[in-house]
Amino acid sequence: MATKIYIVYYSTWGHVAALAEEIKKGADEVSGVEATVWRVSETLPEEVLGKMGAAPARQDHPVLAPRDLADADGVLLGFPTRFGMMAAQMKAFLDATGGLWQGQALAGKPAGVFLSTGTQGGGQETTALTAVTQLVHHGMLFVPLGYTFGAGMFGVDEVRGGSPYGAGTFAGADGSRTPSEAELAIARHQGTYFAGIAKKLKAGATALAAQASASA
Repeated sequence: MATKIYIVYYSTWGHVAALAEEIKKGADEVSGVEATVWRVSETLPEEVLGKMGAAPARQDHPVLAPRDLADADGVLLGFPTRFGMMAAQMKAFLDATGGLWQGQALAGKPAGVFLSTGTQGGGQETTALTAVTQLVHHGMLFVPLGYTFGAGMFGVDEVRGGSPYGAGTFAGADGSRTPSEAELAIARHQGTYFAGIAKKLKAGATALAAQASASA
């Protein structure tokens, strides 16, 4: 069976959605992997979103019910920052996974993060770091990007989002900046890298289960 990767995000101005699409492209390069992009429910009223100039919701990305996270073999969560932490919409989504936590339905599943911040000092690392607590309580296996993208992680000749925690982009204070090619390349790599690890973990778990069944 295919290894199911769920790329689940919240995006205000479309930056995180763009990263999610690139991550899917990377994951799709791994044979035997089925990657799907999902979005979480919006919590703000349309009137407020209109005043913020928010981008229209991507209707080609269905809304994921929190309980359906359990169907994934690996999960990548994407979100913009709000004062150095994940946006409330993603937090509300995770707050609704109490039933999964009670049954430890996500325990042992690999998970990673990707994000968008307004500025260079806006939380590229703290937003990811504080998100790890959500994964820990579920017993999930945090899979950071590290420096696996090689030279692409070390360039200082241009402003670039992303860190060892995961892919990232800068939106600008007014949301007008779009993800750069360098940022999109890191996102694609994260998709490929994460999908490969998730596939190996599933194969290992399947082999162990078969061994246990044979010896029972």
